[in-house]
Amino acid sequence: MIAPDPDGTPNFHEMHSRMASNAEQLAFVAFDILYLDGQDLRALPLIERKAKLWHLVKPAKGIIQYSDHVEGGGAAFFEAIVKMGLEGMVSKRRESPYRSGKLDFWVKTKCWEIGDFELLGVKREPGKPAAAFVARNGCYAGTAAVTLSQRMRERLWQRVQLAKAAKPHRPVPTAVAGADVEWVRPDITGQ
Repeated sequence: MIAPDPDGTPNFHEMHSRMASNAEQLAFVAFDILYLDGQDLRALPLIERKAKLWHLVKPAKGIIQYSDHVEGGGAAFFEAIVKMGLEGMVSKRRESPYRSGKLDFWVKTKCWEIGDFELLGVKREPGKPAAAFVARNGCYAGTAAVTLSQRMRERLWQRVQLAKAAKPHRPVPTAVAGADVEWVRPDITGQ
């Protein structure tokens, strides 16, 4: 699912709010097909599965779209993705069958946005990196994994405890508002 802007560009930051209140403004982007008319397609090469998918969803406009593929030039393609401000890209081997789980014939490469962000709150779960809910210019900007050294995590957690707030100081998407988050006052920023 994507939350497309008027020009069709996916807007990752709008996804949560549209899921909660404007689902009709979302689009489903099909990139692979595993079954068709009762036939298991997982053993077929990706390029053949995509051909079957294209014939199923063409002309692929509106609420259901087709995710086209680009062959070769991965580094240049990723550079273009970064310039467009997209979330990332997925690379797959064209001859690969479908297999579930983490495998070496498909890779998701995320774009990382580096900058100064205001901390809204932190969610901690045992066995997982802490998640920092952040804002930029007064607007919710997303969630970042807190991957700091043990010493730095402890310092951050102490600051969070000192800056606790009963509720977030900025509006956050509905999907986040009910989360078990330690909200903080607006005086902690980070990069």
